[in-house]
Amino acid sequence: MSGHPARPADEAAAPAPAPTSAPAPTSAAAALAAASERATREYAEHRELLFALVYNLLGSVADTEDVLQDTWLAWAARTASPTAGAVEHPKAYLVRIAVNRALAQQAAVSRRRETYVGPWLPEPLFGPAAAADGGAGGAAQDVALAAERAESVSMALLVVLETLSPLERSAFVLHEVFGYSGAEIAVILGRNPAAVRQLVKRAREHVRARRPRYEPAPDVRRQVTERFLAAALGGDLTALLELLAPDVTLIGDGGGKAPGGRRPLTGRAKVARLLTALSARPTPALHITWRDVNGAPAAVLSAFGRPFAVLVLDLAPDGDLVSGIHAVSNPDKLRGLA
Repeated sequence: MSGHPARPADEAAAPAPAPTSAPAPTSAAAALAAASERATREYAEHRELLFALVYNLLGSVADTEDVLQDTWLAWAARTASPTAGAVEHPKAYLVRIAVNRALAQQAAVSRRRETYVGPWLPEPLFGPAAAADGGAGGAAQDVALAAERAESVSMALLVVLETLSPLERSAFVLHEVFGYSGAEIAVILGRNPAAVRQLVKRAREHVRARRPRYEPAPDVRRQVTERFLAAALGGDLTALLELLAPDVTLIGDGGGKAPGGRRPLTGRAKVARLLTALSARPTPALHITWRDVNGAPAAVLSAFGRPFAVLVLDLAPDGDLVSGIHAVSNPDKLRGLA
């Protein structure tokens, strides 16, 4: 006779427990994954706008990429936070992060400019290669990229924007280039609307005093650039004097790593004499190609298959005279040609 008590009938009839399986994902984990996917999609949707905006504030592709990386990290952390509410307007939120990150980056940029060797020019923003007729060539994605970054302003205007304070430049770019209202800019910059109106007004007056609102047609700019190169490379002093405006300014940016003037050179006679003197030093295997730079046709000068300079001309508004010559030869700023 067993010493164990008999089990009750209902217990004896109870079924054995079902084998366990891997737990299904929790609703919290699924929600986090969905939020991460949505955040990535929204950032990617607005990235080109953020790039163009920050580039116009800093004039440097490398600094722009750094700011966009910081913007993405802040955005990812914000959208992954379980305690933060949903962002109602992702585009506005991303723009505010990017602009304020760019303003914070300005201090480091200014310190570097203080020790930069020779004149500083904005880093060229390269678009598609130009076709022989002056139109855009290259693959379809090149054309799309150029369209996405169309808000990028000309190199000549970027040079003028360098003379503004960071807040004035931000207000000008947001209002004049990207069409933000004063109220929207006030939210982005954390200033009251009256202060923003003053920033925009001062910046607009400053820019107009130094650069009239004029942008020549691409085919005109290319034709003048071709004539300029023929005269400069051929050492034709007479032709150069006919092409240059009386107050033309030549700025060469070598950054201490390539030939470039130590300071800007102003005056038709001075610039023409320098260019004809340089033409006496032949460059073997010189080759000229055309690229879209900051929305305008520009000449890329190469030797032995390697680009060594980008030439961007600015034209006077009252004709086809050359009022500005921007030559970028710093190799760090030509990496976009690779």
